[in-house]
Amino acid sequence: MAGTFKFELVSPERLLLSAEVSEVVIPGSEGYLTVLAGHAPLMTTIMPGTVAVKTADGKSDSYVVFGGFADITPEGCSLLAESALHIDEVSREDITARIAHARKQVEDASSQEHRTKAEQFLHQLMTIEGTILPA
Repeated sequence: MAGTFKFELVSPERLLLSAEVSEVVIPGSEGYLTVLAGHAPLMTTIMPGTVAVKTADGKSDSYVVFGGFADITPEGCSLLAESALHIDEVSREDITARIAHARKQVEDASSQEHRTKAEQFLHQLMTIEGTILPA
C-alpha cells in the first residue's frame, strides 16, 4: 500500500499494536517527531508521552508510553516501550503511583546527574497527568 508502513508498539507485557499505518507521532528524546512512509533510518530514545497513530484506513488512536526506544526505517517503525497503555486504560491511580515513585527517585538520587534525570522523568509524568487525565 502506498503511503503506509508497518508499525509495532511493544511493551514487556504485550504487543499493543501491529498494523499498517499512514502516520505515527512519537515522543522522541529531542521532542515529538512524526514518522511517515519512507522515513530516513533513525533510532531514538522515547520519553514519557503520548503516541498518536493514524491507521491505513484513516482511524486515529493514542497510547501512553513511559520510556523506551524507537527504531525507524523506510519500511516501518518499531517502538519498544518500557511500559505502555492504550489511552483508555490510563487511570489516575496509575499515574499518581508513577509520580510518587518518581518523586522518591528524585529524593534518593545518589548524584546530581541521577537527580537531574529523575527530575526530568518526574516532569514528563506530571505533563502526562495534566494533559491526559481530566481535572
